[in-house]
Amino acid sequence: MMKSTLLCALVGLAMLATVTSDATAASGGTNVKPTVEKAKFGATLEGETVNVYTLKNSNGLSAKILDFGGVLYEMNVPDKNGVFANISCNYPTVGEYQTIRPFFGSLIGRYGNRIAKGKFKVDGKEYSIATNNAPNTLHGGLKGFDQQIWQASCSADDNGAYLTLKYTSPDGDQGYPGKLDVTVVYSLKNDNSLTIDYTATTDKSTPVNLTNHTFWNLGGAYSGSILDTVLTLNCPGYLPTDDTLIPTGKVESVKGTPLDFTSPKAIGKDIAGITEEHFRGGYDHCFVLADKKPGEMSLCAFAKDPKSGRTMKIETTEPGVQFYSGNWLDGTTSCNGYVYEQHSAFCLETQHYPDSPNQPQFPNTILKPGDTYRHTTVHTFGVEK
Repeated sequence: MMKSTLLCALVGLAMLATVTSDATAASGGTNVKPTVEKAKFGATLEGETVNVYTLKNSNGLSAKILDFGGVLYEMNVPDKNGVFANISCNYPTVGEYQTIRPFFGSLIGRYGNRIAKGKFKVDGKEYSIATNNAPNTLHGGLKGFDQQIWQASCSADDNGAYLTLKYTSPDGDQGYPGKLDVTVVYSLKNDNSLTIDYTATTDKSTPVNLTNHTFWNLGGAYSGSILDTVLTLNCPGYLPTDDTLIPTGKVESVKGTPLDFTSPKAIGKDIAGITEEHFRGGYDHCFVLADKKPGEMSLCAFAKDPKSGRTMKIETTEPGVQFYSGNWLDGTTSCNGYVYEQHSAFCLETQHYPDSPNQPQFPNTILKPGDTYRHTTVHTFGVEK
């Protein structure tokens, strides 16, 4: 297992060299300085103004981010012919993010993924939090960080463009203890990487597990199925769950299962092997990264769209990644006439494990006063001929 993991890491690093140089060449070099532009995007159903910030690097790659939910609204990158397209699924209005709540591109908190039955104990006291994914809590509760307007500031320098988002979650928000001050920084660098840095502090012990929930399609957000996307995960293990997607507490090997992505494999190759009804015909599993020290940056995933040549490498400090193959996209929602069908996008949500506050054998997710929560994930985009 260690050999296959090491091979995965070496393959990913070799790919990165091709990725960076090819993407820069396709976009014509680095003659333009990075920029950030702010514009009005729309309004919430309550009438609050929502702005969009466009970060652009010197190679022409751009990220459009909303101050509502910190949504990565667009990520525009070139294909092997130098043609740019947005690869982040989205909706055209804020109201759709509020009423459909797909989590497209959103920042997730206080706790990404699920907490069993909306209950946990901290320092011997039991807390009940809002349940919104019966019988469990999912992605923070009824009104998580994806539904908030964040305080935004932006800047640019010779190396890239930056957006800083801040939000304070009050004591008792969705039932969570403590006032939580959160800062998230999006950085679009000239090496064609998009870094998301998360930090948080609290005045009471509380669970924290922040992530981003972008739905990716490297062929273009409106291009159809992602089943031909070739994926490699530096993950020799995964977390088995019950039928409500709460981990059993065990870590099992992916070897010999449809969940083995330790070597490059099309997402659709073994997807029919996921037969449990609660997964709805696809992947929705928390994968465990190869052994590393807590907080250490390491390779997480590498994905390639064979037709366009677009690639995405992910590195993270987190111990897990939730791989979701868009199983619940069912053709009932759309963007500007394009209908999101099943398996038309995938997610790779870097995070700590689901239900960790109730499973002491999992890596700790309780943030204490005086400590700082830190999480960094880097997406590097490129092309392969």
